[in-house]
Amino acid sequence: MENGSMTASRGGGDRGAKHRWKVLGVGFAANASFSAAFSGIPTTAVFLRSDYHLGNHGLGLVLGMLGLGIALSELPWGLLTDRWGDRRVLLLGLLSTAAALAGLALFVSPGGAYVPGIAPLALGLLLVGLLGGSVNGSSGRAVMAWFREGERGLAMSIRQCAVPAGGGLGALVLPALASRFGFASAYGGLALACAITAWFAWCWLHEPAHAHDTVAASAQSANTSNVGASPAMSPLRDIAIWRVALGAGALCVPQIAVITFGTVFLHDFGRAGVFAISATMAAVQTGAAIARVWSGAWTDRRGNRRAYMRACSLLTAVLFVLLALATGLVGMHRAGAVALFALMIVLGGVSASAWHGVAFTELATLAGTRRAGTALAIGNTCVFLTLFLTPLAIPMLLSIGAWPLVWAVASACALLALPVFPRAASMRAMRATRACDAA
Repeated sequence: MENGSMTASRGGGDRGAKHRWKVLGVGFAANASFSAAFSGIPTTAVFLRSDYHLGNHGLGLVLGMLGLGIALSELPWGLLTDRWGDRRVLLLGLLSTAAALAGLALFVSPGGAYVPGIAPLALGLLLVGLLGGSVNGSSGRAVMAWFREGERGLAMSIRQCAVPAGGGLGALVLPALASRFGFASAYGGLALACAITAWFAWCWLHEPAHAHDTVAASAQSANTSNVGASPAMSPLRDIAIWRVALGAGALCVPQIAVITFGTVFLHDFGRAGVFAISATMAAVQTGAAIARVWSGAWTDRRGNRRAYMRACSLLTAVLFVLLALATGLVGMHRAGAVALFALMIVLGGVSASAWHGVAFTELATLAGTRRAGTALAIGNTCVFLTLFLTPLAIPMLLSIGAWPLVWAVASACALLALPVFPRAASMRAMRATRACDAA
């Protein structure tokens, strides 16, 4: 059975085992280029607020539009990926996203006396989210198809670390572009990145020739607590998949709070400068990328994906409680506290982001490769619904109880994910899975 087990890694035609790393590279680049948009644009929040003449509530609305667009489109894109294949969907999504960003650069960028209204900006970012939602499920399905169990955690975590890597690059570049050359240059650079990635996808992204999903049955026995679950069950009806997805959505609240309003917190409350803000947000994304790769390899070796997700939930809750306490205790005596706030933002942001690759590996493994697009779409729908709601909620929390309340609520949401995530599978189920994989 050794040759059969290699089909998931080898693919068809003359594409050998090494080709899977090209596929992973395309998945990484696709996620990084889109992440530079949905994670990078929020790091320009201070300049968005001034250049577009927005208040905090307006800022929260336009930043939330990206998340709303992705949340609304993830499931349709995922279903379409399982029907059309990842190559077609990823190419369509990258090219159309590049076109939407180019439209923002040409028509919705402040220049001279022209200041676009909040409506065209919000609609433009909504469109970017609707089209860019194609990237997540299609690239994840491609990676799952080319890698087999035992190496998928690492591969998916590398793909997922593209999100903070792209966001970190956006955090370093976009504020500088927006402040010096205007938002047209920021949107244009993002459009170019998506277009270049589409070219690599055209060259390298091909589905493997194997037609049999060898992991679905073993994955169900290993990772679900539903004894009667069938490998053919639709992910939309699988309770275990929904528990992972909903837990991921709750645990994303502190992460999104840092990404969308971390710059505003450091600027308004911590009195930090542009360099300190950019360096802090880049450190969050860099640390998250490293943590995701490490966590994927570590959970592959130990087979403890669920336990790891639950541990991240608890650690994140503790870190954000400490941030809330520090913010409340410092109060108006903030002189010299910038370094403390930056450190806590980095620690909390990394902890709230480290689990993504592990969670999405769990989702795809539960569903099996053929239905991975739908399962990943369910997870991303919950995650990006959070990206829509969190920026809307933060200005309201600020008006009620200032920054300590924001970080306390973020901590509570992280803690909420702990009972939602499914518990680890039994040792008997894990042994059964290993026996299936060995056969």
